[in-house]
Amino acid sequence: MVIDANSSEVSIALLKNGVLTELHREKGSDDFSVGDVYLGKVRRVVPSLNAAFVDVGYEKDAFLHYLDLGQQFESLNKFTKGVLKGELKGSMLGEGQLEADIEKEGKIKDILSGGQNLLVQIAKEPISSKGPRLCSEITLAGRYLVLVPFSNKVSISQKIRLQAERDRLRQLMHNIRPKNFGVIIRTVAENKKVSDLENDLNDLISRWEKIAKNLRNSAPPKRVLGEINKTSAVLRDLLSVHFNNIHVNNRSMFNQLKDYIKNIAPEKENIIRFYSGTLPIFENFGVSKQIKAAFGRQVMLKSGAYIIVEHTEAMHVIDVNSGNRKGMKDQEHNALETNLEAAEEIARIIRLRDMGGIIAIDFIDLGENENQKRLYEHLKEAMRTDKAKHNVLPPSKFGVVEITRQRVRPETDITTTESCPCCKGSGAVEATVLLTDEIENSLNYVMAELKSGKVTLKVHPYLEAYLKKGLRAFQRKWWKQYKTWIPVTGDTSYHMLQYEFVSAEGVQLEV
Repeated sequence: MVIDANSSEVSIALLKNGVLTELHREKGSDDFSVGDVYLGKVRRVVPSLNAAFVDVGYEKDAFLHYLDLGQQFESLNKFTKGVLKGELKGSMLGEGQLEADIEKEGKIKDILSGGQNLLVQIAKEPISSKGPRLCSEITLAGRYLVLVPFSNKVSISQKIRLQAERDRLRQLMHNIRPKNFGVIIRTVAENKKVSDLENDLNDLISRWEKIAKNLRNSAPPKRVLGEINKTSAVLRDLLSVHFNNIHVNNRSMFNQLKDYIKNIAPEKENIIRFYSGTLPIFENFGVSKQIKAAFGRQVMLKSGAYIIVEHTEAMHVIDVNSGNRKGMKDQEHNALETNLEAAEEIARIIRLRDMGGIIAIDFIDLGENENQKRLYEHLKEAMRTDKAKHNVLPPSKFGVVEITRQRVRPETDITTTESCPCCKGSGAVEATVLLTDEIENSLNYVMAELKSGKVTLKVHPYLEAYLKKGLRAFQRKWWKQYKTWIPVTGDTSYHMLQYEFVSAEGVQLEV
């Protein structure tokens, strides 16, 4: 994990074997984040939608559907009224029996009315012109457990497969949980000590007590409990034995994370390292270049193929193109290999950009049903590590694969263009950090496809100096790769990002 923290934003990059797999951005203001608990007031009930609009302090009213009330809404409502009126002094729920569940297919107008105060939790952050989406089934997530007030159910992650361990955890939770507090046991709880689980449970109960304390004598709209910041939330959800380094460039955040790690995983305290280098932290760890490469309209693949990503109002559309890819076998095999490579990159990009809604992917056409099935299974496997709820549909009769993915937060959007050095900002070009990749892809095509023998690369003198600079110059790298020297010549008539390959006869080569 690499954390770039400044006064206005915290950016969190997760890398696996040096490859960027997730990117999270947290703005200075953390209001209306997923998990925040608010005391809201019903503005109006809309029977035709079977929903209500609730004022939680956002500029647009938040949306609460009947199905998001939770079966134990009556118990929560009774608790909220009791605390607000001062009739309930404590926060524990074991004094009496829970209220009866509300009907699964009931009407919201029979439950809520205008002006009513109610306790709600942010289920989906404000996106575009829409306000937050709410739920009234409060859950508090910890490192190993999720606390569910007004429930007596103990649930266990399906990823914990050993029956003996499942029985141990279930029995343990039934013994230590307070009455009328349900628990969901997370995957990371497997084989953990009783003390670890009990400490996590006590921490969650203290957060519930904080809700009750902040609720007393309150008036809506008011936030009664804020979710922990995104950095700590990412650590809470992802920290595992496979996590071996966390680099952060802010001393204050370094100390905060150190304290947080001490609480949730003391054995991992030494993996946090303070970065004090001269280069920006994302530059030093190669994150900036990967961000530029992954967030543009065109994303290059190692083989020379590329994908195009378009975002419309209704959906995301992704097109796969073979580009300069050089294949040694038949067209069907080449198309399959390109599609398989693209499927892995598409799954990574979807997670990186946090795309939501409908995603339509137009792969290169495959003639054999067996290959289509293999591609579909490969894409599903690549998406398996995605924690957001999603569904990968089989290819349509036109060969288009559709993915539906839960949208919880606004999509991460990063501009990958910069002011053109030639027209002084009157236009824009693709980020220059990717220019060398483009040149190398074109050179690979020239050397393999055109079998040109000796070629010369003509560029602007500034770019010539950069390609020839140092012991690790690009020219030396190309000489080792192609066993031939590629001359690089500067031409002042070329603009900064222009380049051309010329044959030994002086003929310009098309790439």
